[in-house]
Amino acid sequence: MTRAAESGFKGLTRAFTGRAAAAFWPCVAVSMALLGPSQVRGEAPAPVPAAQPVGHWRDATLQEYRNHLLNLDTVVEACAKARDMKACDPALVDQDDRVPINGAPNAERRLVRYGWLRVLLSKAQDADETEGEAKGKPASAAHKPSAEASARPPRPTTSQLLQTAEARLTQDLAQADSAAAALSETAAGHTEERDAMKQVLAGRDFRNLHASTARDSALEKLSNWLNRLMESAQRLQAHSAWLGRAIVGGFILAVCVGLVWALLQLERRWRIRLVPESDAPGAGAASARDWQLWLKDARQAAAAGEWREAIHFAYWAAISRLESKLLWPADRARTPREYLALVAAEDPRRPGLATLTGNFERTWYGGRAADEGDYRRAEELAAELISSNAAGAGQPGAGIPTGGAR
Repeated sequence: MTRAAESGFKGLTRAFTGRAAAAFWPCVAVSMALLGPSQVRGEAPAPVPAAQPVGHWRDATLQEYRNHLLNLDTVVEACAKARDMKACDPALVDQDDRVPINGAPNAERRLVRYGWLRVLLSKAQDADETEGEAKGKPASAAHKPSAEASARPPRPTTSQLLQTAEARLTQDLAQADSAAAALSETAAGHTEERDAMKQVLAGRDFRNLHASTARDSALEKLSNWLNRLMESAQRLQAHSAWLGRAIVGGFILAVCVGLVWALLQLERRWRIRLVPESDAPGAGAASARDWQLWLKDARQAAAAGEWREAIHFAYWAAISRLESKLLWPADRARTPREYLALVAAEDPRRPGLATLTGNFERTWYGGRAADEGDYRRAEELAAELISSNAAGAGQPGAGIPTGGAR
């Protein structure tokens, strides 16, 4: 823009009066500030380095923001002294900052823009316009300034704007320092609170505290589910009165069924139980007397020629041995046939016990005369039953054990 164009532009401005001139003049001032003195006077525009885009910012901590303000204060001070392209380079401003509001790392952030400073540094590359130069500019006689325009205060110079920028940066730096001090006090307060909490938790009342386990979580979920179920039942009961009676009746019926089932299981366990509650057999049972003693009496009776007594003792020696192996529970009222019925059909000891039981019943209960051969046969069967087990019973040639344990 040439000087003639500038004179015509200002003449057009003086033609406006009242509110129109008051609204139009700030727009003119902003345009001239952005164009710069060099372009107004028709000089070649000074090359302006590519400035950082205004919308480009970075996340900064409170300390990084403070360091950036110190650096900007140094740049503005150097630019005010030198007033050249190197010292007043807008690229020295660097990026805008997004600073946490209260200084905490995870707090909400506020964007601090430096576009105003980039424009000011770009304008500060030229010297200030003197008052004489401003008054010596030609003006058209037809376009005289209005009274309102004459009363307007003069625009600040670039040097004054640089001083204002330094004051603003100093104020921002003071606010950053106060925020850092408040954050330090808060952190110290939290440290004291944390130490006090540790002392409280280290006391005897909190000694058995432990983290919740998976079992605790599962029980809590079950409890919550039951609570929701009962709340739903109460809401339904408010609409249907019969529902509450049905729930109570169903609960009582379930308890009765559970009790009956438990009694049946208990009775069945007592009825089919084969292992007695006590390891010691009852008085009068065959196993109450060691099988070795029964066998000793049998041999003494055989040596005296009392074959019926010898077969009787040999039979009870075998029964005592089998009963001590918990083949059946001890019972003094059981008959020989009942002992035989307690042995499973697939048990290999059953045939030998059946033969021994038959010989014993014929000689002892049937009154049949017995001889040495009958006793030897009964002793062999008793020895096989005494020395046998569930897997290898009935094998001939197994000797009679001489150990003392049953």
